[in-house]
Amino acid sequence: MLIIYHASIAFQPWGHLIYFIQNKESSDILWLFMRIFNIWRIPILFMISGMGAYFALRNKNWKVFLKDRSIRILFPYIFGFFFICPINVFLFSTFYGKQFGYFPNPGHLWFLGNIYAYVLLLLPIMLFCIKNPDNFIFKIFRIILKHRLGIFSLALITGLEGVLFSPHDYVNYAMNIHGFMLGLICFFLGFILVSMKHDFWPIITNTRSIALFLACIFCMIRFYFVFTMVDYDGPKFVIGFESMCWMLAVFGYGSIYLNHQSKALTYLKNAVYPVYILHMPLQFLLSYLIMPIKLPLLLKLSFLIIGTLFCSIFLYEIIIRINWIRPIFGLKKNNY
Repeated sequence: MLIIYHASIAFQPWGHLIYFIQNKESSDILWLFMRIFNIWRIPILFMISGMGAYFALRNKNWKVFLKDRSIRILFPYIFGFFFICPINVFLFSTFYGKQFGYFPNPGHLWFLGNIYAYVLLLLPIMLFCIKNPDNFIFKIFRIILKHRLGIFSLALITGLEGVLFSPHDYVNYAMNIHGFMLGLICFFLGFILVSMKHDFWPIITNTRSIALFLACIFCMIRFYFVFTMVDYDGPKFVIGFESMCWMLAVFGYGSIYLNHQSKALTYLKNAVYPVYILHMPLQFLLSYLIMPIKLPLLLKLSFLIIGTLFCSIFLYEIIIRINWIRPIFGLKKNNY
């Protein structure tokens, strides 16, 4: 989804304003579909990261956990800051004939910086929750989850965040207070909810259809504002509420249709982190080569998406075979 989303930005009239190599022909319809995803695609990754923190911390002491998170998150972030993301700037500058200087930057890896900050900030609270299963935080959430519709109180939290912290553009998450606070909230909620698995998963499964229905309703309300008011995405509370409903629907349906072991899921689970790190410079390289060619827009888009995914997987297959490179891309070394 991230590859499709970023590839779509290259076909928007404003793509170059956020340093994407942009196609001369753009598509408003394409971005209309992306609007459905862009309000929850990043928040759900923060929730999943919080869930991952629980699984990583429950059987480790805090020192081992922090060391592991530093190797898995901070190390790839620092490496990418100096050696991956500057490639994007170089290709962009070269394509548009701009003067280029070596420019270390977080680029698309800003997400990792946020995650590591959340680990440091929330570690004492997470340790407290794990060591004290009957803590007051769990008690509050158990009371909420006892009621079938109580789970949707989480949507009130993200809706309120949108009102308090959201800038003009809700989907601008990178390196601002809105993105940081929304990520912090979603990360902590993910940790808490998966910690209460026996309370969380049944209710999330039983309310999946309601969550999807509410998400669609609030999406239509949001689109009403998009179509009737210039440069306005809708009330921030509505957007925040809709965002959580989409996430709850994804978790609910995922708990049914993806809750099984398979070779494909195992492969994708292991590949997703390196692909995330690699996909952006590969997309920029392919955009550099594809955009000047006279081809139909949809054909260019298809080449860009398929090419980025194929090249990312190809490099991933190389990375997993070189033990000393694996940590750079967030993978543990093989123990032979």
